[in-house]
Amino acid sequence: MKKITYFHLPSCPYCKNANKAIEELRAENPEYKNIEIDMIDENEHPEIIANYDYHAVPCMWIGDQKIYEAHLFEKYAECKEQVRKVFEAAK
Repeated sequence: MKKITYFHLPSCPYCKNANKAIEELRAENPEYKNIEIDMIDENEHPEIIANYDYHAVPCMWIGDQKIYEAHLFEKYAECKEQVRKVFEAAK
């Protein structure tokens, strides 16, 4: 399985949705629990985010491929589906 790199901000409401989706999806599909997620707080690691091309958080990468980047007004159902796609890509 491949590692997911997850860029986030603690105060971001879209990131809170993504965190909730991760928890729910792992409860629904135990296989997802085995997929490593490297959570990177943008505020704490600007040197890491400089190597990635994205504009919004949450943003999830597998290797050098961006799989999911949130957008304004994104609803929870869409977020959860996008996070599911990230998990599937990491399998």
